[in-house]
Amino acid sequence: MRPASLCLTGLTKRYDRFTAVNGINLEISEGEIFGFLGPNGAGKTTTIKMIAGLLKADEGSIVIEDHDMANEGARCRALTGYIPDRPYLYEKLTGAEYLHFISSLYPRHDSNRYLSAAENYLDMFDITRWRDNLIESYSHGMRQKLIMSSIFMLGQPLIVVDEPMVGLDPKSARVVKELFRQKAAQGTTIFLSTHSMEIAEQLCDRVAIIVDGAVIALGSIAELKQSARHQDAHLEDIFLHLTGAGEMLSVITALQSNGRD
Repeated sequence: MRPASLCLTGLTKRYDRFTAVNGINLEISEGEIFGFLGPNGAGKTTTIKMIAGLLKADEGSIVIEDHDMANEGARCRALTGYIPDRPYLYEKLTGAEYLHFISSLYPRHDSNRYLSAAENYLDMFDITRWRDNLIESYSHGMRQKLIMSSIFMLGQPLIVVDEPMVGLDPKSARVVKELFRQKAAQGTTIFLSTHSMEIAEQLCDRVAIIVDGAVIALGSIAELKQSARHQDAHLEDIFLHLTGAGEMLSVITALQSNGRD
């Protein structure tokens, strides 16, 4: 059994009287691509921000590579690459300057090695020719590619991703999928939040489904199909069934029937 890379125990976050994340327990193995699914407002982004060290948990613990976030926050953040769904970057820097800036945050390591790796990722994402342009001129997709390059170059053991394919063209989305698989094969743990059931089915070793801040289902795709008693169903159908949106299946079926008439 592979060692745990990320452990969440009783993780809880409240905003006044509203509980956004309610006692989540997860143990994610080294080299695992783990999907984190849920409807809007379920608590996915709040959970991700706590793992990334951007929000403080009210209860419970986050342990990354045997380091506790509560006591070793800086160490945990150094071990974690965070790719948000909306990249906020320093717009008055060029792409190359931004990569230099990120590499400078890790002075104990070889920044030249990081920057050399970054150049390879810029090539993969086909944005090398934009490296000396100001980020303010970048499209959303280009910004997403730049921040991914900046994270991938660091080689951190845990990558946390919130909606990775937003704004990406099909070619770049395919490159990202292959990079995730490659990173996982090399031992990197990928914690992936997405609304795309297709991406989750293609990439994830296991998934957790969260509703109202609590995990209601956990396992491989095959295990979720078995628990939902829908062996031949797609993950989207299982998701709708488990999240209480079964009435949507009736609407979809009706629409499909009308389309065939």
